[in-house]
Amino acid sequence: MKSPLTVAAGGARFVLGTDQLGRDVLSRILYGARVSLLIGISAVAIAAPLGVAVGLVASYYGRTVDDVMMRVADIQLAFPFILLAVTVVAVLGPSVGNLIVVLGIAGWVPYARLVRSEVLTLKGREFVDAARALGGGDARIITRHILPNVLTPVVVIGTFALANTIIVESSLSFLGLGVQPPDPTWGGMLSDSRE
Repeated sequence: MKSPLTVAAGGARFVLGTDQLGRDVLSRILYGARVSLLIGISAVAIAAPLGVAVGLVASYYGRTVDDVMMRVADIQLAFPFILLAVTVVAVLGPSVGNLIVVLGIAGWVPYARLVRSEVLTLKGREFVDAARALGGGDARIITRHILPNVLTPVVVIGTFALANTIIVESSLSFLGLGVQPPDPTWGGMLSDSRE
């Protein structure tokens, strides 16, 4: 284990030092960023389309469809996100694929609620009424007129969700339920450094 800013005999520099196995900490942090970003981006890529679809369908068709879908969202919000992720990953087993699926499926609710509120305000606007008057079907109105207007706030929510997903992934890796060694992740490196 070498301290930060150490120069090895062969001229190698360890800016952040080495861990207990002699591995460069800076290299592991950079490589761990790849894994964390892969999991974060993949989980958001699952959660965003799922949430957008649920929000669009629920708010556009309203009544019973809206009530059922939003009650399912409320039920999922009733469980703490991290506790739900820990439970499902513990049952399925720790792996990158399981982590991506769990975080992706558990993260759809904010998108659905945001899109629902946006669509409720948009579907009464004049351009939607004009599209309907010109004979546009529901699918065309949703995809051509409503969806482009709700994508901007979805992108904003997605950037915040990416950061949150990386934190949850690091927490699960810290607990030993995330990416398994020898692959470095930020949470796993923090867990190793406790000793």
